[in-house]
Amino acid sequence: MEVGFKTDKGQRRSNNEDACFVMKKDRVFIVADGVGGNNSGEIASRTCVNGIAKYVETNTMEGLTETAEIRTYFEDCLKDVNFKILEMSQRFEKNKGMATTAVIAYVLEDQLYIVNVGDSRAYLLRGGVLTQITEDHTYVNTLLKAGVISEEEAEHHENKNMITRAVGADYIIEPDFFQRSIEVGDMILLCTDGLYGEVGKSELISRLTEEETMTHICNELVEAANRNGGSDNITMVVLKVTEDDVR
Repeated sequence: MEVGFKTDKGQRRSNNEDACFVMKKDRVFIVADGVGGNNSGEIASRTCVNGIAKYVETNTMEGLTETAEIRTYFEDCLKDVNFKILEMSQRFEKNKGMATTAVIAYVLEDQLYIVNVGDSRAYLLRGGVLTQITEDHTYVNTLLKAGVISEEEAEHHENKNMITRAVGADYIIEPDFFQRSIEVGDMILLCTDGLYGEVGKSELISRLTEEETMTHICNELVEAANRNGGSDNITMVVLKVTEDDVR
């Protein structure tokens, strides 16, 4: 697995409330985008990625091969992290209301498992075609799915950043779960809205298909997002599937 990752505060934010974590040995990759006043969004996102990583380190996935088992594993993981963030937000006044998005990728042989809460996304690039795997948990996406607004209206809606699900927002957490088969040469992109909100699909494809290292591609994508406005924090993990991964 070829891996690259990068996080950047963008052009208009004073601090970075995004976080990412790469567990190459465990083949688990995490991106989070925190929300909340003061620095609490930053605390929420880092608590989330560190909590997921710690859970993976202390709860082995060895022997988990069935889809249902893997789904339950990550649901339990996020329940654990959700409780930690809720507890912190209730214990400290400055953290009140903090929460975070989360998107997790887990690769097992020729299968990709994605778990997400919020509007941080997972994409799969194959043969020059970029497909969004996750579905945004946002107010605007709810309106779009119901046919109340058009895609163009959704793009410019004043509440387009209002998320409807987040880690740490409620005692009950409802993550989405996806499974996809992967092939040699496939690329997987996990990212926050600071990337996809500034860099269009065609430019994402153009950058991802460059014959460069994953680190170089991440640097190029951050530069593109900042050049196009950089209105939010920008974070991504980019993976390229190799022959060793799918054996």
